[in-house]
Amino acid sequence: MTYNIAIAGAGIGGLTAAALLAKQGHRITVFDQFDKPRPVGSGLVIQPVGQAVLDEIGAGNAARAKGNAVLRMLGHDASNGRRVLDVTYDHDPEGTNYGLAIHRAALFDVIMKAAVTAGAEIQPSHTVTAYENGVLTFENCAPRGPFDLVIDSSGVSSPLSPITASPLPYGAIWGTVPWKECGLPRNQLTQVYRRADRMIGIMPSGSLPGSDEQQAAVFWSMPRDGYDAWRAAPLTDWLAEVASLWPQAAPIFEQITSHDQMTMARYSHGTLRKPYGDRLAIIGDAAHKASPQLGQGANMAMLDASALAKAIAQHPLQQALPAYAMARRWHVRIYQAMSRSFTPQYQSDSRILPVLRDRILFPVSQLPPIPRLLTRLVRGDMIPPMASLTSRG
Repeated sequence: MTYNIAIAGAGIGGLTAAALLAKQGHRITVFDQFDKPRPVGSGLVIQPVGQAVLDEIGAGNAARAKGNAVLRMLGHDASNGRRVLDVTYDHDPEGTNYGLAIHRAALFDVIMKAAVTAGAEIQPSHTVTAYENGVLTFENCAPRGPFDLVIDSSGVSSPLSPITASPLPYGAIWGTVPWKECGLPRNQLTQVYRRADRMIGIMPSGSLPGSDEQQAAVFWSMPRDGYDAWRAAPLTDWLAEVASLWPQAAPIFEQITSHDQMTMARYSHGTLRKPYGDRLAIIGDAAHKASPQLGQGANMAMLDASALAKAIAQHPLQQALPAYAMARRWHVRIYQAMSRSFTPQYQSDSRILPVLRDRILFPVSQLPPIPRLLTRLVRGDMIPPMASLTSRG
């Protein structure tokens, strides 16, 4: 069977689903709110499970050419330099696992090309407002449909998803600047903390579309209601605080010369118990929201897309949607629970949790076999991402 499928949202998950399903021969139309589909955000990490999905759509090599291999995540305390986070991607010296740090624009570019090459049609300037009986309605555009299936990939503000979520007290400002040599390894995501109310990070993230200049994603944790106060204060005050907490990072952060170079991201936590409805599948942030602490957001969206495509290939459509939900259920639940438990240790006003993190949890995390378990957690394969849809032959 071939289906007429609409995808709401030209984000990472939506375009991945478009590429996979168009390759299966389905008629795919992607509706995006912008006049020209474009990414929103800075750098991110594609874990090995996400890289496998990029290979499925034929975009893996192009993404690796634009990204940067990260072999380690290291964090230390600003006051004494003591390690409080240390995760290696592969404990085998001959191992090939790594995180692919990449700017969202570069990732978007390679996935968009894969979707268009596979035959997906992209419809810009279509802001989805509602869905009923296979028909999508839009702001200032005529309704379209009916479709055999609508895939909601419209993100955290989805008008189609019934998800409810709890706001997290902390978010972060993100930006992208050229990479500058300052003694930090290029193959490492490095973070510095002051208790849990200050978190600074630098991630070498490859190059932007159309350029070979290496970039770095930088981020600074702050309360979700702290952005306006940050913008109102002189930028020099913030840069001085960055330099006082992490002098080594100053040359990179000094390239921020305007508040507008940093974008605020606010997070929430919630998971749909049933990520599908009548001729409707919900993937990515529209189905599950969490902090980026484990670096799994884009990976989860791509895994959702892959699982949905596999379910549609293996089952009639009526059975494919519950099969998709079943395949992703435990992987999503476990990673959501882990994110919820880890986040307050690194982003909160607590004075107790950072002490527990630094004096007890981190030392224990370095005792075998826990380092290997943390490695599997970060790589995204602590449990199979979609076991019930994976061939065992």
